[in-house]
Amino acid sequence: MDRDIPGDKRLAAAVVRDGEGRVLLVRRSATESFLPRVWGVPCGKLDPGESAPDGALRELKEETGLLGEIVRKVGESSFVSEYRGRETKNRQENFLVRPLTREVTLPEPDQAYAWLRPSELAGVDIDAYNLDVVRQALTDS
Repeated sequence: MDRDIPGDKRLAAAVVRDGEGRVLLVRRSATESFLPRVWGVPCGKLDPGESAPDGALRELKEETGLLGEIVRKVGESSFVSEYRGRETKNRQENFLVRPLTREVTLPEPDQAYAWLRPSELAGVDIDAYNLDVVRQALTDS
């Protein structure tokens, strides 16, 4: 994974870890154009002028209904995607987040969520990129 790609798009991710050391993963809807039905962490594009920590918490709320607080920034990632035939460079800031609420509400009926211990991550269809983001958060936590 090339972490030095300059970003055309800015994103933020929330790696939510509860008091028992479990990480929240969400399975994307089958209707998603990017990585349908793949498990990952709440993440998305930043709004114009939005800070990465604020964006991570907004995406967490939009994608899971959870409120959280940033514990710390855990790293950055980048990837290249294709949108309408054009290569797009994406730069993502990743944050460890402590949940302030417990009830998960997903926006699409075919989505799912799971609280997993680090040893259980291999049991779901998580892509290497999201797995790396989670590992960033688990290092030194």
